[in-house]
Amino acid sequence: MIHKTESSRQFRVSARHADHHHARFVEETSFEAAAVAYLEQFDLSAPIDDKGAFRVIVHDVQTGREHCFKLDLDTGATIPCG
Repeated sequence: MIHKTESSRQFRVSARHADHHHARFVEETSFEAAAVAYLEQFDLSAPIDDKGAFRVIVHDVQTGREHCFKLDLDTGATIPCG
């Protein structure tokens, strides 16, 4: 169960290669936390690049701001897409 705190927000997150219709909604405190939650919560069959990374688009539902992250599955790092 997701517990909403005062500082949590709703984000729509999708794999970068996927259609936005396959996005999932998560409640988290930051863009980075939403990216990691997406990866942890959902069974994904998505392409991983040659460096062991998975790319996601994170959209803040309230503000409309959007960020792309590369999640390194070997190190656990969350890196902004370049």
